[in-house]
Amino acid sequence: MTTYIFEFIGTAMLILIGNGVVANLVLKDTKGSDLGWVGISIAWGIAVFTGVFISADTSGAHLNPAVTIGLATVGKFEWGLAPGYIISQVLGAMMGNLLVWLSYKKQYDHTEDQSAILATFSTGPAVRSPFWNLVSEAIGTFVLVFGVFFIAGGSFGEETIKLGSLDALPVALLVIGIGFGLGGATGYAINPARDFGPRLMHALLPIKGKGNSDWSYSWVPIAGPILGALMAAGVFILLGN
Repeated sequence: MTTYIFEFIGTAMLILIGNGVVANLVLKDTKGSDLGWVGISIAWGIAVFTGVFISADTSGAHLNPAVTIGLATVGKFEWGLAPGYIISQVLGAMMGNLLVWLSYKKQYDHTEDQSAILATFSTGPAVRSPFWNLVSEAIGTFVLVFGVFFIAGGSFGEETIKLGSLDALPVALLVIGIGFGLGGATGYAINPARDFGPRLMHALLPIKGKGNSDWSYSWVPIAGPILGALMAAGVFILLGN
């Protein structure tokens, strides 16, 4: 249970800081409306750093079902633990966005732009094209998971790959790089829990004038990252694992 608790806490911190900066940027009457894409990308890197540093030594700091699935696919994580990890990640993401909403409650009350409100919870494409949005998410997640395999000391033949707290910084820098280089097409969910949990929270919270939760798009930031993780696992295996 301790590992599940730290996956929950780490993912909650990830979403609190990450979607917190989005709220600071897009909601009405905040002091961070000039943050821009650079601010978002850097803040998500800091969010990853914080979540990983907190949870790495206890749970391995997956914080992402795509990472969990990728590690299990290459035989570096027990499949039996995966459902508990994924549930913890989704619940942690929901908690993180609940805290974002509480932190910016008055700004949500003042914001009438439904797309801005939704953006503080879930991702959306710059140009809606489900197939190409799926491709973008898959490529971004491939880079993330493949990078994590090696950042976490994934030399071939080891029984496990587990992030330690010292790996928090390179993973954070990797996420910043993905944001700068690959994030503009879809908002780079690259994490099914990061999108699904907050999107569900958007549907549940009593936010005035929030609009719909765009469930018609919700499968893309779930399927794309899983596909990207499986691709990363396949390449890792082909390279000699």
